[in-house]
Amino acid sequence: MCASIIMTQSSSMKTEDSMWIHLPFIKIEPLPFDEAVLTRAYNWLVFSSKNAVRYFLPYLSQLHYQKVAVIGKKTQRFCEQQGIEVDFCPDDYSQEGFLEQFNVQNGVSIFIPSSKAARPILEDELKARGADVIKIDLYEPVAHQQNILDAIKRLQDQSADGIAFASSSSAENFFKALRRYQVQAAFDCYAIGQPTYDTIRKNGYDAVIAQKQTIDGLINTIKESRNLK
Repeated sequence: MCASIIMTQSSSMKTEDSMWIHLPFIKIEPLPFDEAVLTRAYNWLVFSSKNAVRYFLPYLSQLHYQKVAVIGKKTQRFCEQQGIEVDFCPDDYSQEGFLEQFNVQNGVSIFIPSSKAARPILEDELKARGADVIKIDLYEPVAHQQNILDAIKRLQDQSADGIAFASSSSAENFFKALRRYQVQAAFDCYAIGQPTYDTIRKNGYDAVIAQKQTIDGLINTIKESRNLK
């Protein structure tokens, strides 16, 4: 019987399969922001994650916007569950994929409520294309130290032999803990996308990248890599 895989995403995981251990490596803390930005009118409201939608919902009625764009089908479904109509969702679930398919006209106004830890490529590239972009730090991911220590213990006692990283920040926080406690353990790494893979590589480990940048895609990739059905 193979050891378990530690899944690190913050979202819940519905499975009865004992091979998966759900230990979120990130906790979300809301941040204050200058609410004066809500008084403007915007052509586009852009959500890059379900958390962005969840934490912006209390402010949504105050914002004047024409269209909504999202990254990821799960973000789209979550928006629709909240009664938010989505006008644009790219096929690729990354900032790069969004930018490839999203047409920007010079002077268009875009509002992005997002994580403080979000990569700046979306904001920077949209501005470079001539858009008027307002991005706010709506929430901040912080390390869930207890779960990280639990994961390290499971790797040490070999009740788990793999970790699936759902974000770059979860990977960075984990490897910092490994160095802090001077732990050496052999385990497989899995990454939800290229940026997360790059963070894992930067810390001296290799990883298998999910063929599709979703949790389901990550699980399927793990199963395929381990010859599991």
